[in-house]
Amino acid sequence: MVSDFVENGSSGADSLCSSDSDSGFSDLGHHAEKVLFYRHSEDQYESDLLSVVHSLILSIKEMDLEFRNSSGMCNASCIRFSLVKALRLSGYDAAVCASRWQGCGKVPGGDHEYIDVIKYTDTGTSERLIIDIDFHSHFEIARAVASYDAILNSVPVVYVGSLSKLKPFLQVMVEAAKSSLRQNSMPVPPWRSLAYLQSKWDSPYQRYDNFDLGSTDCSSISFDHTQCIGHLKRLQSSLLSELEGDRILKPVINGDNKKNSRRMQKLERWRHSSFRTL
Repeated sequence: MVSDFVENGSSGADSLCSSDSDSGFSDLGHHAEKVLFYRHSEDQYESDLLSVVHSLILSIKEMDLEFRNSSGMCNASCIRFSLVKALRLSGYDAAVCASRWQGCGKVPGGDHEYIDVIKYTDTGTSERLIIDIDFHSHFEIARAVASYDAILNSVPVVYVGSLSKLKPFLQVMVEAAKSSLRQNSMPVPPWRSLAYLQSKWDSPYQRYDNFDLGSTDCSSISFDHTQCIGHLKRLQSSLLSELEGDRILKPVINGDNKKNSRRMQKLERWRHSSFRTL
């Protein structure tokens, strides 16, 4: 379906181009600044939770994965449940969330699975924080120009934050994708529209936090076991690369150098131990 859309939506030889036009480069440069701003705009609770999530992901082993989907395709559900289990043991009110929405107009229907954590305050209120362990993949497009690839590489591997902070992040990534596709005379696929992306996290959902439900060790299901382990290794490798890049660049954004330093020190021991298992 994706390849058919790309080919039918292309416009001859021009669509094969993957270089930036002058105006397109300027637009994408503006979007890149926004992405960096949104990425580093988390509050202290979100920053601490992000560090915990990174550490727990890097600590997940093959034996921790349990098969959770009766349809025969795990789609990384086992990784999410393992992460949620570890978060709950760490004191967080975490759960796996499965959203589903109906198609409407040009927006296709679909479903998505992610994690949430409920943050409680001293005043008795609560806030729902989203954790998506495959965040980068939501913005991949065909024949991206070089500057869009650079923006995509700055998108966090794992998103941790509120829905209100997620929405402007999605908006700027959709605009960046439009700019890249426009330079190649290509239309925006419906699954990369803002409405479709928002539906993944802003649709009715079922929350799963009961780990007494039936599950099966992934090692007993060879096909899904291979998929799950491969997904876990890619996730951990991408996360390690991101953390290493942050350590080398030592970004100073809004005076947050100390916060970045604390996060990197906290994760350094996981980096060395995980390299031995990948």
